Amino acid sequence: MLRLLPLSTLLLLSQTLASPLSPSSKPLPLLIWHGLGDNYAADGLHSVGDLANETNPGTYVYYIRLDEEADSDRTATFLGNVSAQISQVCSDITSHSVLSRAPAFNALGFSQGGQFLRALVQRCGDRVPIRNLVTFGSQHNGIAKYQLCNDGDWLCKGYIGLLKANTWGAWVQSHLVPAQYFKETDDATGEPSEMYLENSAFLADVNNERKEKNATYATHLARLENFVMYVFEDDRTVVPKESGWFAYTNASDGSVTGVREREIYKQDWIGLRALDEKGGLHFETTEGGHMNLGDEVLTHVFEKWFSAKSGSWDWDGVVGDEKQEQEIIEL
Repeated sequence: MLRLLPLSTLLLLSQTLASPLSPSSKPLPLLIWHGLGDNYAADGLHSVGDLANETNPGTYVYYIRLDEEADSDRTATFLGNVSAQISQVCSDITSHSVLSRAPAFNALGFSQGGQFLRALVQRCGDRVPIRNLVTFGSQHNGIAKYQLCNDGDWLCKGYIGLLKANTWGAWVQSHLVPAQYFKETDDATGEPSEMYLENSAFLADVNNERKEKNATYATHLARLENFVMYVFEDDRTVVPKESGWFAYTNASDGSVTGVREREIYKQDWIGLRALDEKGGLHFETTEGGHMNLGDEVLTHVFEKWFSAKSGSWDWDGVVGDEKQEQEIIEL
């Protein structure tokens, strides 16, 4: 079965190819990484890409995926080694026929896709230079509870059951995705538990929380021009929702310790303070529950952070007979 993207997208593509703009007016390619339980070929995700192109004509949109088969890509949001996945995405982008020629990128991450893009910046920043990163409802400081599954979503229910049974087990930490950004803390001190520091396969490393620090992480993240973090006001899926701002929330009394009051910022473990001091760290809120996003908010993001006006690049955009990503998707 074939699914065609909207005619408006294809018409926009043909116009882009036929009438290339000057290099300085071309927006950077946009990387979009979806969240848990979604897939790169989903209609909703492609509608976001369509809106990005309507707002900033000529935007080359790449929907990050772990598998070309949509169902397998969805499975990879639950089952997989996050570090290996990020390494794969880095290689996919650097070997891509169009993206490999781009001078830099903008990036948009939804839910867990946000912290994975942030990890891509930290671990692959020299190969995939991202200029502006926007995340919505992401779990940058981890989660204290696993999300609820929709009725009838047995894939989700099965994996969540395994997660709850043995979060710190070696197999779970290397195979089940949400476990790799689960965080256990001491409510009295806010400090991460020893079990988390010893066994976390992803988050403890990418947040540089262990004694041995990776200085490259801070260097790469500080190179961003803007890091924009959106939290949903009524988010009940991400617990705690303030994780989207790198904040710590005390589970006992609900008090919130902002990132600027935390050691990850004060000691600049990953470059947040350096980024903040140059005016590149932004904390935003949007109405509604988790991933309840309207076109108005997205259009604002595309206009403010991803337009060609945000910088001048030696980038001709998509030219010749190259085709916009995923004109036709085989499902």
